[in-house]
Amino acid sequence: MTEVSSLTGRLLVATPALADPNFDRAVVLLLDHDEEGSLGVVLNRPTPVGVRDILEGWADLAGEPGVVFQGGPVSLDSALGVAVIPGGGSAAAPLGWRRVHGAIGLVDLEAPPELLASALGSLRIFAGYAGWGPGQLEDELVEGAWYVVESEPGDVSSPAPERLWREVLRRQRSELAMVATYPDDPSLN
Repeated sequence: MTEVSSLTGRLLVATPALADPNFDRAVVLLLDHDEEGSLGVVLNRPTPVGVRDILEGWADLAGEPGVVFQGGPVSLDSALGVAVIPGGGSAAAPLGWRRVHGAIGLVDLEAPPELLASALGSLRIFAGYAGWGPGQLEDELVEGAWYVVESEPGDVSSPAPERLWREVLRRQRSELAMVATYPDDPSLN
């Protein structure tokens, strides 16, 4: 088996050629990536369901738009909390938060929200996740389904998630910046 270089904490940005409707123009934050597989959440799929409707105690800590995001097509009945801790890149991790990458980490949604209230800079709640078995994501990367780029803490709490795909591509210092101009429906060009 080949060695897997960890992409944990990086973003997968769907290429225009990716045909899976679950990931059309998706921006996925990889929360875990190793030889056993990969797990991430789609950052730009808000639902109409308010956080208060399913996790009332966490609602006041959730950033705008204050809704649950569809994290991916797997286990839609489960919830994941992803939060940014200001200064989290160097500070000690507060109880109830596990660092994923830099200031970005997972929140233990079973913990009392008050435990983290003073430490959280932003919080998003995701229903479900995106998952890949061993080698599956690597195969998709070889096929050209995803661009792999660095994440920024603000990606987790983007106030305009519908624009995140274009914004992440636009900030790249390569030809990827041009992909941001790709039309929603190329047949109308």
